[in-house]
Formats: sequence, C-alpha cells, structure tokens
Amino acid sequence: MSIDINSAWNELKQKVSNCRKCGLCNTRKNTVFGEGPINCKCVIIGEGPGADEDEQGKPFVGKAGQLLTNILQNGGGIPRHTVYIMNVVKCHPLGDTSTNRPPNQDEIEACKEYLEAQLALLHPEIVVTMGNTPTQYFFGKDSRITQMRGQWLNKRGIIFFPMFHPSYLLRNLSNAENSPRYLTWRDVQALSHKLREIEKN
Repeated sequence: MSIDINSAWNELKQKVSNCRKCGLCNTRKNTVFGEGPINCKCVIIGEGPGADEDEQGKPFVGKAGQLLTNILQNGGGIPRHTVYIMNVVKCHPLGDTSTNRPPNQDEIEACKEYLEAQLALLHPEIVVTMGNTPTQYFFGKDSRITQMRGQWLNKRGIIFFPMFHPSYLLRNLSNAENSPRYLTWRDVQALSHKLREIEKN
C-alpha cells in the first residue's frame, strides 16, 4: 500500500506542534518544524531553533540563517528554496540568560522520532549536518565538526556532508586561507558540484 506523503507530512507537522515530550515545550513560542520542498535532493540539519526562529516558527531566519542563505546562493549557486532546512530539535533550547544553547541528550531523544520521520518521508540523497550536534547525532558523540567537515560520508544509504554551522562563522570573521569561512566557501562549492552530479543521473 502506498503512503500519501502529503497527508503523512501534515500529520507529522501537527504532532510536532502539539508535542509536550520535554521541558522545551514550556518556554517555546512556536515549534519550528522545517521549511523547503518535500521532494528535494538535499536536506540541511542544524542543532535547534534560536530566538528569531522561535518567534517566527521558521528555521534559520536570524543572522546565522541569513548567512546560510548567502553561503548557499552566492557560494554554491544553490537557491535556498531548493533544499529542505530543519533542526535536530524543534523547540528553542533557551539558556539561563535568554541565550541559545545546544540541546541536551534528553531533548534530542524526545525529538528523535520527528527527525527520523522527516528523513523517512523526505528520502534525501544528501544530508548536510551543520555543526557538532547533528554530526554527533548521526556519527556518535566523539565526532567533531572540525575533523569531519568537508568529507563525504555514506550511512543509511544517504550521503552525509558535515559543514560548519553559520553561527560559528559569525564568531570567526577571518577569510584567510584555511579559516572556517574559507573552508566553508570550498565546502559549499563541493556540495553544489555533488548536487549537479546527482541531478544528471
């Protein structure tokens, strides 16, 4: 029996919006399910929504999101609307001083079923993990983005491609050779090349 992707997708989205599986539901303004086409080749996964995302209910809309859009479009010629963008957790992990923080393991576990269901429905060929949190989710807690970025890794029948998170680039402004920004520019060009290869096949 074939599954109605759109119905399953909308049902999952509703389930996320009503979720109360961890403490993040008590401080969120909006859940942030994700954004982009369901029939895309590439999914980008960050760690969790920030304050701007919590306010708008959309992923990567703050300064880091604006930088991501710029990296994709101007660095790789990849229009943002052609990829699906989401996070490991769907609610804003609020720090003690109203700042962002990485989600903890319990929060990641609570959101795991949603992330896995999204990936099963999206069925992407490439998954870009941005930063340590999503990279460690798929490759183990000892994984480090500084060691794994820019590598093509095959797992679950998917090609994974770790990259620096845009928020890390906002804290590292140098464009010098081998700086995080320089390496990200190279990485997004490699991503663009791989996407073109896939589209030809």
